[in-house]
Amino acid sequence: MMTANLLPADVYREIEEFVYREARLADESRYGEWEELVDDDMMYWVPRGEGDFDMEKHVSVIADNRNRLRRRIKQLQTGARYAQVPVSPMRRLVSNIEAKPIADDEFNVQCNFVLYELRIQSTNNIEIWPGRIEYKLRRSEGGLKMFLKKVMLVNGDMPLPSLAFLL
Repeated sequence: MMTANLLPADVYREIEEFVYREARLADESRYGEWEELVDDDMMYWVPRGEGDFDMEKHVSVIADNRNRLRRRIKQLQTGARYAQVPVSPMRRLVSNIEAKPIADDEFNVQCNFVLYELRIQSTNNIEIWPGRIEYKLRRSEGGLKMFLKKVMLVNGDMPLPSLAFLL
């Protein structure tokens, strides 16, 4: 059976499960396990909002290659990232998952999300982070891996509070 995304239903389900697992691991600050979902050429990009931005030409909120992302994760794992001591409880809702093939065993995946973050280390306020995520995934020996995670925040062009965690 084929889905509306032109992918076999089992492939779409595998992609959907990847997106849900990636969100859960980030919510639970399980960064070591989250990093296992990342491929060697990963780009983690948060442009300044939704629009036709070019990472090379426009200011970004975050634009991390694989090495920078690895350092960010190590900082979070040390417990010395004081903006996250104690770690913010987070939960996100993910919906409208769309997937299509872009090459052999590579997929473009997009979804909407809303992330709720309780800032227990500072204001005790709940920050709400709505947006859209674009993933580029590829199949490897260990399953699907991300080589792009682009997070387009609805309010990304506005002044933002600290992003001391992974979106």
